[in-house]
Amino acid sequence: MLTTQSPAPAATAVAIPRALRVFAWLSFLAEVLIIATGGAVRLTGSGLGCPTWPTCTPESLVATPEMGIHGVIEFGNRTLTGLVGILALVVVALVWRMRRSRPDLFLLAAIVLGGVVAQAIVGGVTVLTGLNPFIVGFHYVVSVAMVSVCAAFLYRLDRPIGPRGRVVPTWYAILTHLATLLMVITVAFGILTTGAGPHSGDAAAGRNGFDAEVLQHIHAWPSYALVAVTLMLAAVAWARRLPTRFWVSMLLLVEVVQIAVGLYQARNGLPEFAVGVHMVLAALLGAALTLTVLSLKREVAVAPESAATPERIETS
Repeated sequence: MLTTQSPAPAATAVAIPRALRVFAWLSFLAEVLIIATGGAVRLTGSGLGCPTWPTCTPESLVATPEMGIHGVIEFGNRTLTGLVGILALVVVALVWRMRRSRPDLFLLAAIVLGGVVAQAIVGGVTVLTGLNPFIVGFHYVVSVAMVSVCAAFLYRLDRPIGPRGRVVPTWYAILTHLATLLMVITVAFGILTTGAGPHSGDAAAGRNGFDAEVLQHIHAWPSYALVAVTLMLAAVAWARRLPTRFWVSMLLLVEVVQIAVGLYQARNGLPEFAVGVHMVLAALLGAALTLTVLSLKREVAVAPESAATPERIETS
């Protein structure tokens, strides 16, 4: 099948400052790291190590020696939130002068900065509600989304601005979006499973009331379906040399490791380290799937002398 693109100016590249590239990578890594430290807070029972917000205690901004290791862990995670915010702000400042030539980068950077602010507020609500499992779950969802947006920013850094056209068959694009839906369902049930399990973040924190063992099985079903769909996407991408082949292969790799870790933790009583790795891998899964979806399209260059002729992209 052929898809027709309307006449449009050629895609144009804009020079990317080295500093922007460096801070964009640091922002991405910090977003992943804060998921790891947030997991450490929960898995060590330090969720209420700082019992108030925005201060650590009513009398102290920082953790005190009397609060022990739990206070150190929780306050350390809060401190990292500040670093994540600073990095996001630096990226926005660096891309500010490019906001007209690269509005896509400016929008993504602004979303990350806004997400950091929102995360800080949700984190405060989490503490003030005594680690409500549904709010904790929402907090994690936003973190995964921020990792995915940072990944999209890094991808767009080396892409020119301009019209884009689909470079894969229609059915392939639909199947890729089905993979996205399966990932969302998998993560959602994973959060519900964790909210029903033993790792509440504090001995006094409540659980969501669902059966954790039943949820473990329900959580696994869409994850297996996701692997099957991704395997099909990867096989077709390599057979037909589609531009998605690198990122869909990375996606498949993360999924296989994620399932292996999930099976290990389920069969070994949910060891804390394995659960933490599982949480980080879910964020990397979101990033890899985001990049796979973005690679479904490429910039369409239209030569000035042929601007009156529609550009066609083979997608069958």
